[in-house]
Amino acid sequence: MFENHHKALVVFSDETDLWWLKFLRRGFRHCFVVIQIHDRWVVIDPMLHFWEVSIPDVSIDFDLARWFREKGMRVVETCILSPSRRCYPPIFLSCVEVVKRVVGIHKPWIKTPLQLYRFLKIS
Repeated sequence: MFENHHKALVVFSDETDLWWLKFLRRGFRHCFVVIQIHDRWVVIDPMLHFWEVSIPDVSIDFDLARWFREKGMRVVETCILSPSRRCYPPIFLSCVEVVKRVVGIHKPWIKTPLQLYRFLKIS
């Protein structure tokens, strides 16, 4: 299933309309993931009230990471890992949880975008 998903971009943003997310560190109030599937990018942006899934109209060679960085976002380039076969514990479904599951990270203690960013930077 994951053989064709080689590259992923995890994008961190300060954008939020939710007052309670303002307590999170600036620049790390939201995250989403962009995955490469064959010759296309697919953006999966999980928000509290809906998930936006889109396919940007750019070639696979377009430097999407740079484009996001120019928009003031932080980007960590990673690869999708084979998911663990362990049962995932019941947990609040947040943007961080969605990104972790898409890229194959099974670390229940990672709860905030900043924790996810730090984990990805040292991995």
